[in-house]
Amino acid sequence: MKLAITGATGQLGQIVVNVLKSKTDAGNIIALVRNPAKAAGFGVEARVFDYDSPETLVQSLQGVDKVLLISGNEVGKRTQQHQHVIEAAKKAGVKTIVYTSLLKADTSSLSLAPEHLETENILKASGLDYTILRNGWYTENYTASIAGVLAAGAVYGSAGEGKTASASREDYAKAAVAVLLSDNHKNNTYELAGDEAYTLAEYAAEISKQTGNNIPYHNVSNSEYANILEQAGLPAGVAQFVAGFHIGTEKGDLFDNGHQLSSLIGTPTTPAATTIAEALAQVK
Repeated sequence: MKLAITGATGQLGQIVVNVLKSKTDAGNIIALVRNPAKAAGFGVEARVFDYDSPETLVQSLQGVDKVLLISGNEVGKRTQQHQHVIEAAKKAGVKTIVYTSLLKADTSSLSLAPEHLETENILKASGLDYTILRNGWYTENYTASIAGVLAAGAVYGSAGEGKTASASREDYAKAAVAVLLSDNHKNNTYELAGDEAYTLAEYAAEISKQTGNNIPYHNVSNSEYANILEQAGLPAGVAQFVAGFHIGTEKGDLFDNGHQLSSLIGTPTTPAATTIAEALAQVK
């Protein structure tokens, strides 16, 4: 069975390829990437795959049985890009698409939700077998800025007491692999989130515990938080976009306690404390 991974040189895609290689023969894996040279060291076949060039996609999907469609990163263009992939997969004879969507995409207030929900609906109407993985927050979304937190001596945000049930990027990759390698998930939708949930105050407390420094959480208004992000160097539009996630966090958009992620991967999800420790080790 040929398994193709879109966005295979991205952060999630690379982990999926590596996990797959530990579970199945590398000859079964195809990396679908804009620039195959970037996948030269993966040890798997790499094919050119550009969401914006629909005329090339059908050829690149020839002989593929299942596709992991990792959502694109060009917000505002993703519905059309994903539709190109779905239509090409159908023409190429692909049997199944596994799509990485967003936690609670049908009810979430996050600005990312509409494109994910639109893609889900296109996929369901395509006639292809599908599995929808509604991925929650990656803990790395927080820890990527841990050096800035240490420099500022505090965590800033506007999420109030909202809780995030995050898991590591590798946990989500393992879930994708589990679904790709099984035929027991046909036309299912999974809400994927970490086993443990925490507020940003608790996140800051964990950093304090691990560093031995007092790193408080300062909860500010959403406009103040956007201003802080701008002062840190983000363009105004991006700062507003990122700050919007904290509004959603306070509303519960990043919380789920269904434990479907740990059920899929067969182990508890990675604690935030572990991912924090890994991030701190990189900045010391």
